[in-house]
Amino acid sequence: MNYKLKLDVFEGPLDLLLYLIKKNDIDICDIPIANITEQYMEYIEMMKLLDLELVGEFLVMAATLMQIKSRMLLPPDPVEEQEEEDPRDELVKRLQEYKIFKEIAEDLKEKEFERQKLYPRRIDEELMKELNEDAKEVYFEANLFDLINAFTSALRKIKDKPVYEVRKEEFTVEQKIHDILHSLLQQTQVLLTDFFSGVDSRDEIIVTFMAVLELIRLNEIMIMQKRIFADIVIMRNKANVIPVETEE
Repeated sequence: MNYKLKLDVFEGPLDLLLYLIKKNDIDICDIPIANITEQYMEYIEMMKLLDLELVGEFLVMAATLMQIKSRMLLPPDPVEEQEEEDPRDELVKRLQEYKIFKEIAEDLKEKEFERQKLYPRRIDEELMKELNEDAKEVYFEANLFDLINAFTSALRKIKDKPVYEVRKEEFTVEQKIHDILHSLLQQTQVLLTDFFSGVDSRDEIIVTFMAVLELIRLNEIMIMQKRIFADIVIMRNKANVIPVETEE
């Protein structure tokens, strides 16, 4: 694939670890390193496949996890009288500190949102009507790792499908961007899985996923969830709506 994508809203390796800990309902002070390392490497492989930027710092964390895993496999030193330090302690400390900063940042973001309600911007009646309709349902913003999780699930389903015919198909990110925006003209909300349904080509799934990431980078769409780890819902970003040509 010759399409390169650089995201300015990239979460880091500690974000991925916290995401996996929360997803697996794990005690942050008692991380099953072997299991988490395996899942972490799966996400790394997806990032490599998509040729995403900033993979380097994720590889550094992967090396750290592998080192911790190796140390935990070693038998205790019979000569050492004092109790040996848990190899996970330093990582747990980093995660706990980072988690606190993230919670503070989220709290400040929420206060900013509440503050904005006190001084609302003037908007036209049509937009106000749309916002009131959207307010009937509560959504939470999804993140990059939720997207990668959905992407991985779509690729796994492709592997299970038998291939009876070999044919060459050309898919472009630009065309998929047009298809996604066109779908959002017809519906205000579309499930991410809907764009993968009926697709039997690995390349088409990858290109579709790249198109979604590009639209996020351009602030053209928002990715939301009704609850944590639920299906991802794609919506237009009303603050950045541009005219889209429709097919006749």
